[in-house]
Amino acid sequence: MGSLARQLLAWQVVIVLALLSSVAVFSTIQSNENFIDVEGRRMLSAAENVAATPIVRGTDKADGAITDPLRYQQLIVPATQIRDLTGADAVTITKPDLTVLTSTDPGKTGSKLEIGDSTVTNGRSWVGVVDNSLVAYVPVIANKGQLIGIVAASVDRPGFFEGVLDSPTNALALLGMATVLGVVGSLLLAQRVKKQTLGLEPAEITSLVEQREAMLHGIKEGVVGIDRNDRIVLVNDHARTLLSLPEDTVGQSVSDLDINERLFDVLTGRAAGADQIVLRRGRVLTMNRMPISLHDQSIGSVVTMRDRTEMVALQHELAATQNTTDTLRAQAHEFSNRLHTISGLIELGEYDEVRQFISTISNTQQQWHAEVSARILDSAVAALLIAKASFAAEHGVGLRLSPGSRLSSVDSLLAADLVTVLGNLVDNAVDALGGVRDGWIEVDISELDAAIQVVVRDSGPGVAPEIVREVFRNGFTTKAAEQGGQRGLGLALARQTCIRRQGWIDVHNEGGAVFTALVPR
Repeated sequence: MGSLARQLLAWQVVIVLALLSSVAVFSTIQSNENFIDVEGRRMLSAAENVAATPIVRGTDKADGAITDPLRYQQLIVPATQIRDLTGADAVTITKPDLTVLTSTDPGKTGSKLEIGDSTVTNGRSWVGVVDNSLVAYVPVIANKGQLIGIVAASVDRPGFFEGVLDSPTNALALLGMATVLGVVGSLLLAQRVKKQTLGLEPAEITSLVEQREAMLHGIKEGVVGIDRNDRIVLVNDHARTLLSLPEDTVGQSVSDLDINERLFDVLTGRAAGADQIVLRRGRVLTMNRMPISLHDQSIGSVVTMRDRTEMVALQHELAATQNTTDTLRAQAHEFSNRLHTISGLIELGEYDEVRQFISTISNTQQQWHAEVSARILDSAVAALLIAKASFAAEHGVGLRLSPGSRLSSVDSLLAADLVTVLGNLVDNAVDALGGVRDGWIEVDISELDAAIQVVVRDSGPGVAPEIVREVFRNGFTTKAAEQGGQRGLGLALARQTCIRRQGWIDVHNEGGAVFTALVPR
């Protein structure tokens, strides 16, 4: 459709062209009628004057013989005189059989005169158009009443636009017609514009736009409007802040924006569903996309979003507390079982067995603690591995370190990121081993020149090839339905942590799933 200004210009051009075309047609018809009327009478008068001259009628001779060859050259005199006086283009005198005796156009002498539908051969004068010329035919009648010749006076018809404005009457008619057409066209155009603007006046439209902008920018939620071609048509301040969009976003295509694939999928509708979770530059956003239709035709969509960063942070803190609680519960449960075993052995008097059981338990715990403490010198990562061992044991899964695992003490920020990556990878592996008998998880941590490499492998079924890339997407999970809620942030957070540090994370199958993460220093 184009802008309103372009539509107005186009319709004004249409009105002008219609006006000019109508005026041209009307003027041409009117000018042609005037020409035939005025010039027809003039040509008829010229032909009658020539036909009435004595030399043409032959009354200066006793026999009235116009066909006397000796008099052919004399006939050109009255023809030329009348042509000069009346402005005719040609005056021609012929025999009764239409053979030209003489003409102001020498090339016609001796040829046959074209008379079209003329009735002049019946002795009656006739005026009409023949070969695009206005011609008056007058019979030459002798004294005895017989037809002795024909006089034709002709004038060429004007071109299409010639003579249109020559007459003041035509000029006034054109002016009046142009005025009427202009007024009618303007009224129709005004009616169309009013219909397109829903009957609103310019001031009302301006006020409506200002109110809409004020409301959009006053909403605490982010709002993004997208047309059917995936172009941004509106974005409020909160959405621009949440999505880290530049000021000139409006008018750009979604594909031209510097956004991740997950956000692109939600904005374009490729990721359907309510409350889609999207990670954007350290923010956790909940987004909803609503298609918009008008007259049963899709015109675009509106995407609303809320910042859930603080809520997710609280959830992670709660999850960490829950993990600690689960670990303590698992340890308490394990400790209770051991106490019951010791109590039973004492009641049975198996004191040597009690000493051996206590020694075995103590050695096992000390061995794991010593192994972790000896290889992992960073206290935060070491504490995480010790806690995750109890968590995994409660789920029937064994957690172990690879023989080559080594990690020195690192700064607190790197340690926090390593805890995020390693914790989520271990939790994911524990979930994947649910129901697997004698399952195990192996953690390998190694220091490279400028990064820490974390590899977590398990004995589970592995990751299906068709979802190898999907597992790192925000909100993706194979257990969302059975868990009864939104999940799938663990691996996405691990990936975001690696990317934020210019690192990467990947997965492949090798007797189970093998997740490899590179966390630069």
